Amino acid sequence: MAVTPFPVPDDVVTVLPAGRTVYGIQLPIQSQSTIYAQAWEADAGPDELATIAQACEAAGFFYVGVCDHTFIPERLAGAMSTVWYDTIATLGYLAGVTSSIRLLSHIYVLALRHPLRAAKEFATVDVLSGGRVICGVGAGHVNEEFDQMGPEFEHRGTATDEAMVALALGLVHEFPNLTGPRWEASGLGLKPRPVQLPRPPIWTGGSSPAALRRTARYADGWLPQSLGPNTELLAQLRRFRDEYREGAPLDIGGLTEFLWVGDAPAGFDLPAGTRVGTPDELAGYLRTFKEAGVGQIQVRFPSRSADELCDQITRFGAEVAPLVDD
Repeated sequence: MAVTPFPVPDDVVTVLPAGRTVYGIQLPIQSQSTIYAQAWEADAGPDELATIAQACEAAGFFYVGVCDHTFIPERLAGAMSTVWYDTIATLGYLAGVTSSIRLLSHIYVLALRHPLRAAKEFATVDVLSGGRVICGVGAGHVNEEFDQMGPEFEHRGTATDEAMVALALGLVHEFPNLTGPRWEASGLGLKPRPVQLPRPPIWTGGSSPAALRRTARYADGWLPQSLGPNTELLAQLRRFRDEYREGAPLDIGGLTEFLWVGDAPAGFDLPAGTRVGTPDELAGYLRTFKEAGVGQIQVRFPSRSADELCDQITRFGAEVAPLVDD
Protein backbone atom coordinates (compact mmCIF):
# COMPACT_ATOMS: atom_id res chain seq x y z
CA MET A 1 0.00 0.00 0.00
CA ALA A 2 1.43 3.38 -1.00
CA VAL A 3 2.00 5.83 1.83
CA THR A 4 -0.33 8.81 1.56
CA PRO A 5 1.27 12.26 1.31
CA PHE A 6 -0.66 13.88 4.14
CA PRO A 7 1.50 15.14 7.01
CA VAL A 8 1.43 13.35 10.33
CA PRO A 9 -0.12 15.52 13.09
CA ASP A 10 2.53 17.02 15.35
CA ASP A 11 0.95 15.87 18.59
CA VAL A 12 -0.17 12.58 20.12
CA VAL A 13 -3.02 12.80 22.63
CA THR A 14 -3.33 9.75 24.87
CA VAL A 15 -5.93 9.57 27.61
CA LEU A 16 -5.85 6.05 29.07
CA PRO A 17 -4.52 5.93 32.64
CA ALA A 18 -1.14 4.26 33.00
CA GLY A 19 -1.13 0.89 34.73
CA ARG A 20 -4.89 0.52 34.93
CA THR A 21 -7.30 -1.28 32.62
CA VAL A 22 -10.46 0.67 31.76
CA TYR A 23 -13.74 -0.36 30.15
CA GLY A 24 -16.20 0.95 27.64
CA ILE A 25 -19.43 -0.13 26.03
CA GLN A 26 -21.27 0.54 22.79
CA LEU A 27 -24.68 1.76 23.87
CA PRO A 28 -27.82 -0.10 22.79
CA ILE A 29 -30.96 1.54 21.35
CA GLN A 30 -29.13 4.20 19.31
CA SER A 31 -28.19 1.63 16.66
CA GLN A 32 -30.24 -1.50 16.12
CA SER A 33 -28.45 -3.71 13.64
CA THR A 34 -29.95 -7.20 13.83
CA ILE A 35 -26.39 -8.51 14.21
CA TYR A 36 -26.31 -7.36 17.83
CA ALA A 37 -29.55 -5.60 18.90
CA GLN A 38 -31.65 -7.21 21.62
CA ALA A 39 -35.42 -7.54 21.16
CA TRP A 40 -36.32 -5.07 23.93
CA GLU A 41 -34.46 -2.21 22.21
CA ALA A 42 -37.19 -1.81 19.56
CA ASP A 43 -39.53 -0.25 22.15
CA ALA A 44 -36.88 1.71 24.05
CA GLY A 45 -35.84 5.33 23.63
CA PRO A 46 -34.00 8.28 25.20
CA ASP A 47 -35.00 7.51 28.79
CA GLU A 48 -33.54 4.01 28.67
CA LEU A 49 -30.49 5.29 26.79
CA ALA A 50 -29.82 7.83 29.55
CA THR A 51 -30.37 5.25 32.29
CA ILE A 52 -27.86 2.84 30.75
CA ALA A 53 -25.25 5.57 30.21
CA GLN A 54 -25.68 6.65 33.83
CA ALA A 55 -25.33 3.03 35.00
CA CYS A 56 -22.03 2.81 33.08
CA GLU A 57 -20.83 6.01 34.70
CA ALA A 58 -21.79 4.80 38.17
CA ALA A 59 -20.02 1.47 37.52
CA GLY A 60 -16.77 3.26 36.71
CA PHE A 61 -16.71 2.72 32.95
CA PHE A 62 -14.30 4.91 30.99
CA TYR A 63 -16.56 5.58 27.98
CA VAL A 64 -19.87 4.96 26.28
CA GLY A 65 -19.86 4.68 22.49
CA VAL A 66 -22.34 5.76 19.81
CA CYS A 67 -22.39 4.39 16.23
CA ASP A 68 -22.76 6.25 12.94
CA HIS A 69 -24.67 5.78 9.70
CA THR A 70 -26.61 8.53 7.94
CA PHE A 71 -28.92 6.13 6.16
CA ILE A 72 -29.19 2.44 5.36
CA PRO A 73 -30.02 1.32 1.79
CA GLU A 74 -32.91 -1.08 1.30
CA ARG A 75 -30.58 -3.90 0.31
CA LEU A 76 -29.05 -3.81 3.84
CA ALA A 77 -32.09 -2.81 5.87
CA GLY A 78 -33.03 -6.39 6.72
CA ALA A 79 -29.67 -7.00 8.40
CA MET A 80 -28.76 -3.55 9.67
CA SER A 81 -32.24 -2.02 10.23
CA THR A 82 -32.69 1.69 9.63
CA VAL A 83 -32.57 2.75 13.31
CA TRP A 84 -29.33 4.72 13.66
CA TYR A 85 -29.50 7.80 15.87
CA ASP A 86 -27.35 10.69 14.69
CA THR A 87 -23.95 10.34 16.33
CA ILE A 88 -23.21 13.93 17.27
CA ALA A 89 -26.74 14.75 18.42
CA THR A 90 -26.74 11.64 20.62
CA LEU A 91 -23.36 12.47 22.14
CA GLY A 92 -24.67 15.96 22.89
CA TYR A 93 -27.69 14.44 24.63
CA LEU A 94 -25.45 12.11 26.64
CA ALA A 95 -23.29 15.07 27.66
CA GLY A 96 -26.32 16.51 29.39
CA VAL A 97 -27.32 13.37 31.31
CA THR A 98 -23.82 12.33 32.49
CA SER A 99 -21.02 14.18 34.23
CA SER A 100 -17.74 12.26 34.06
CA ILE A 101 -17.80 9.36 31.61
CA ARG A 102 -16.07 9.82 28.24
CA LEU A 103 -18.22 10.12 25.11
CA LEU A 104 -16.95 8.19 22.08
CA SER A 105 -18.11 8.14 18.47
CA HIS A 106 -17.69 4.50 17.49
CA ILE A 107 -17.24 5.06 14.71
CA TYR A 108 -17.92 8.34 12.84
CA VAL A 109 -17.50 7.94 9.07
CA LEU A 110 -15.19 10.89 8.67
CA ALA A 111 -14.75 11.02 4.88
CA LEU A 112 -18.49 11.67 4.45
CA ARG A 113 -18.18 15.08 6.16
CA HIS A 114 -16.11 18.17 5.56
CA PRO A 115 -13.39 18.00 8.24
CA LEU A 116 -14.14 21.54 9.41
CA ARG A 117 -17.75 20.50 9.96
CA ALA A 118 -16.52 17.50 11.92
CA ALA A 119 -14.13 19.66 13.96
CA LYS A 120 -16.98 22.03 14.80
CA GLU A 121 -19.22 19.14 15.90
CA PHE A 122 -16.63 17.42 18.10
CA ALA A 123 -15.39 20.69 19.60
CA THR A 124 -18.96 21.61 20.51
CA VAL A 125 -19.60 18.26 22.20
CA ASP A 126 -16.29 18.65 24.04
CA VAL A 127 -17.41 22.03 25.38
CA LEU A 128 -20.90 20.80 26.28
CA SER A 129 -19.46 17.79 28.12
CA GLY A 130 -16.68 19.64 29.93
CA GLY A 131 -13.89 17.99 27.92
CA ARG A 132 -15.03 14.38 27.60
CA VAL A 133 -15.27 13.64 23.88
CA ILE A 134 -13.19 11.03 22.03
CA CYS A 135 -13.29 11.26 18.23
CA GLY A 136 -13.58 7.67 17.04
CA VAL A 137 -13.39 7.65 13.24
CA GLY A 138 -13.22 5.14 10.41
CA ALA A 139 -13.48 4.64 6.68
CA GLY A 140 -17.05 3.24 6.48
CA HIS A 141 -18.42 0.35 4.46
CA VAL A 142 -21.80 1.29 2.94
CA ASN A 143 -21.39 2.13 -0.76
CA GLU A 144 -24.59 4.15 -1.02
CA GLU A 145 -23.52 6.61 1.68
CA PHE A 146 -20.49 7.47 -0.42
CA ASP A 147 -22.58 7.68 -3.58
CA GLN A 148 -24.71 10.37 -1.94
CA MET A 149 -22.33 12.17 0.43
CA GLY A 150 -18.69 11.55 -0.12
CA PRO A 151 -15.83 10.53 -2.36
CA GLU A 152 -16.05 7.46 -4.54
CA PHE A 153 -16.24 4.36 -2.39
CA GLU A 154 -12.89 3.00 -3.58
CA HIS A 155 -11.21 6.28 -2.57
CA ARG A 156 -12.59 6.36 0.96
CA GLY A 157 -9.33 5.21 2.56
CA THR A 158 -7.23 8.03 1.16
CA ALA A 159 -10.03 10.51 1.88
CA THR A 160 -10.13 9.31 5.49
CA ASP A 161 -6.38 9.76 5.86
CA GLU A 162 -6.61 13.33 4.60
CA ALA A 163 -9.66 14.05 6.75
CA MET A 164 -7.94 12.79 9.92
CA VAL A 165 -5.10 15.25 9.42
CA ALA A 166 -7.58 18.04 8.67
CA LEU A 167 -9.74 17.15 11.70
CA ALA A 168 -6.70 17.31 13.99
CA LEU A 169 -5.77 20.71 12.58
CA GLY A 170 -9.32 22.00 13.03
CA LEU A 171 -9.36 20.86 16.65
CA VAL A 172 -6.00 22.47 17.44
CA HIS A 173 -6.21 25.74 15.50
CA GLU A 174 -8.93 28.37 15.38
CA PHE A 175 -7.86 29.17 11.79
CA PRO A 176 -6.58 25.84 10.41
CA ASN A 177 -4.68 25.69 7.16
CA LEU A 178 -5.91 22.68 5.16
CA THR A 179 -4.03 21.53 2.08
CA GLY A 180 -4.94 18.41 0.17
CA PRO A 181 -6.55 17.09 -2.99
CA ARG A 182 -10.05 17.07 -1.51
CA TRP A 183 -10.10 19.95 0.97
CA GLU A 184 -8.22 23.25 0.90
CA ALA A 185 -9.04 26.04 3.33
CA SER A 186 -7.40 28.87 5.22
CA GLY A 187 -8.59 31.89 7.19
CA LEU A 188 -11.81 30.16 8.32
CA GLY A 189 -12.35 30.52 12.07
CA LEU A 190 -13.80 27.73 14.23
CA LYS A 191 -15.31 28.29 17.65
CA PRO A 192 -16.05 27.09 20.24
CA ARG A 193 -12.61 25.68 20.87
CA PRO A 194 -12.46 22.28 22.58
CA VAL A 195 -11.81 22.06 26.30
CA GLN A 196 -9.19 19.32 25.94
CA LEU A 197 -5.76 20.63 25.02
CA PRO A 198 -4.15 20.48 22.59
CA ARG A 199 -7.27 18.69 21.28
CA PRO A 200 -9.57 15.71 21.93
CA PRO A 201 -8.03 12.33 21.10
CA ILE A 202 -8.68 10.73 17.72
CA TRP A 203 -9.08 6.94 17.69
CA THR A 204 -9.56 4.87 14.54
CA GLY A 205 -11.49 1.68 13.97
CA GLY A 206 -10.72 -1.36 11.85
CA SER A 207 -8.48 -4.41 11.72
CA SER A 208 -7.48 -4.58 8.04
CA PRO A 209 -3.86 -3.81 7.07
CA ALA A 210 -5.01 -0.46 5.64
CA ALA A 211 -6.84 0.41 8.87
CA LEU A 212 -3.83 -0.58 10.97
CA ARG A 213 -1.55 1.60 8.87
CA ARG A 214 -4.00 4.50 9.18
CA THR A 215 -4.03 4.09 12.95
CA ALA A 216 -0.25 3.85 13.16
CA ARG A 217 0.32 6.93 11.02
CA TYR A 218 -2.42 9.34 12.12
CA ALA A 219 -4.24 8.21 15.27
CA ASP A 220 -3.93 8.49 19.04
CA GLY A 221 -5.71 5.19 19.70
CA TRP A 222 -7.12 2.02 18.14
CA LEU A 223 -10.63 0.58 18.14
CA PRO A 224 -10.49 -3.00 16.81
CA GLN A 225 -13.38 -4.85 15.23
CA SER A 226 -12.09 -8.36 15.87
CA LEU A 227 -12.93 -10.21 19.08
CA GLY A 228 -10.30 -11.04 21.66
CA PRO A 229 -6.72 -9.86 22.22
CA ASN A 230 -5.42 -10.74 18.74
CA THR A 231 -1.68 -10.75 19.38
CA GLU A 232 -0.85 -11.00 15.67
CA LEU A 233 -2.83 -7.84 14.88
CA LEU A 234 -1.34 -6.03 17.84
CA ALA A 235 2.18 -6.94 16.80
CA GLN A 236 1.47 -5.71 13.27
CA LEU A 237 0.02 -2.47 14.60
CA ARG A 238 3.09 -1.87 16.76
CA ARG A 239 5.42 -2.53 13.81
CA PHE A 240 3.53 0.03 11.73
CA ARG A 241 3.62 2.54 14.59
CA ASP A 242 7.38 2.18 14.87
CA GLU A 243 7.68 2.58 11.09
CA TYR A 244 5.71 5.83 10.99
CA ARG A 245 6.08 7.37 14.47
CA GLU A 246 8.76 5.54 16.38
CA GLY A 247 8.36 5.90 20.11
CA ALA A 248 4.94 7.56 19.93
CA PRO A 249 2.41 6.20 22.46
CA LEU A 250 -0.88 4.67 21.32
CA ASP A 251 -4.05 3.95 23.32
CA ILE A 252 -4.90 0.36 22.35
CA GLY A 253 -8.36 -1.19 22.68
CA GLY A 254 -9.87 -4.66 22.63
CA LEU A 255 -13.34 -6.13 22.12
CA THR A 256 -14.74 -9.02 24.18
CA GLU A 257 -17.20 -11.76 23.48
CA PHE A 258 -20.57 -11.35 25.21
CA LEU A 259 -20.13 -11.64 28.99
CA TRP A 260 -22.52 -12.78 31.70
CA VAL A 261 -21.60 -12.21 35.34
CA GLY A 262 -22.86 -15.08 37.51
CA ASP A 263 -24.83 -18.22 36.76
CA ALA A 264 -26.51 -18.58 33.37
CA PRO A 265 -30.01 -17.07 33.65
CA ALA A 266 -32.95 -19.46 33.52
CA GLY A 267 -35.05 -19.24 30.39
CA PHE A 268 -32.61 -17.00 28.49
CA ASP A 269 -30.93 -18.45 25.43
CA LEU A 270 -27.62 -16.61 25.57
CA PRO A 271 -25.85 -15.80 22.29
CA ALA A 272 -23.34 -18.35 21.06
CA GLY A 273 -19.90 -17.74 22.50
CA THR A 274 -21.11 -15.88 25.59
CA ARG A 275 -18.61 -16.22 28.43
CA VAL A 276 -20.59 -17.08 31.56
CA GLY A 277 -18.73 -17.18 34.83
CA THR A 278 -17.86 -15.98 38.25
CA PRO A 279 -16.11 -12.64 38.67
CA ASP A 280 -12.80 -14.48 39.06
CA GLU A 281 -13.35 -16.45 35.85
CA LEU A 282 -14.29 -13.40 33.81
CA ALA A 283 -11.41 -11.40 35.26
CA GLY A 284 -9.07 -14.18 34.13
CA TYR A 285 -10.38 -13.83 30.58
CA LEU A 286 -9.94 -10.05 30.68
CA ARG A 287 -6.37 -10.37 31.94
CA THR A 288 -5.46 -11.92 28.58
CA PHE A 289 -6.25 -8.51 27.04
CA LYS A 290 -4.10 -6.70 29.58
CA GLU A 291 -1.22 -9.13 29.04
CA ALA A 292 -1.38 -8.40 25.29
CA GLY A 293 -0.99 -4.67 25.97
CA VAL A 294 -4.63 -3.61 25.69
CA GLY A 295 -5.47 -0.59 27.85
CA GLN A 296 -9.21 -0.22 27.23
CA ILE A 297 -11.58 -3.15 26.80
CA GLN A 298 -14.99 -2.79 25.21
CA VAL A 299 -17.38 -5.21 26.89
CA ARG A 300 -20.78 -6.54 25.79
CA PHE A 301 -23.67 -8.03 27.77
CA PRO A 302 -26.74 -9.86 26.41
CA SER A 303 -29.99 -8.76 28.04
CA ARG A 304 -33.77 -9.04 27.97
CA SER A 305 -34.45 -5.53 29.25
CA ALA A 306 -32.73 -2.26 30.06
CA ASP A 307 -32.93 -3.15 33.76
CA GLU A 308 -31.19 -6.49 33.20
CA LEU A 309 -28.46 -4.78 31.19
CA CYS A 310 -27.95 -2.19 33.94
CA ASP A 311 -27.73 -5.00 36.50
CA GLN A 312 -24.96 -6.71 34.52
CA ILE A 313 -23.12 -3.41 34.07
CA THR A 314 -23.34 -2.74 37.82
CA ARG A 315 -22.17 -6.24 38.74
CA PHE A 316 -19.30 -6.04 36.27
CA GLY A 317 -18.10 -2.72 37.69
CA ALA A 318 -18.35 -3.87 41.30
CA GLU A 319 -17.27 -7.52 41.08
CA VAL A 320 -15.18 -8.11 37.93
CA ALA A 321 -13.28 -4.95 36.98
CA PRO A 322 -11.49 -4.56 40.35
CA LEU A 323 -9.99 -8.05 39.99
CA VAL A 324 -8.34 -7.58 36.60
CA ASP A 325 -5.48 -5.37 37.75
CA ASP A 326 -4.90 -7.19 41.07
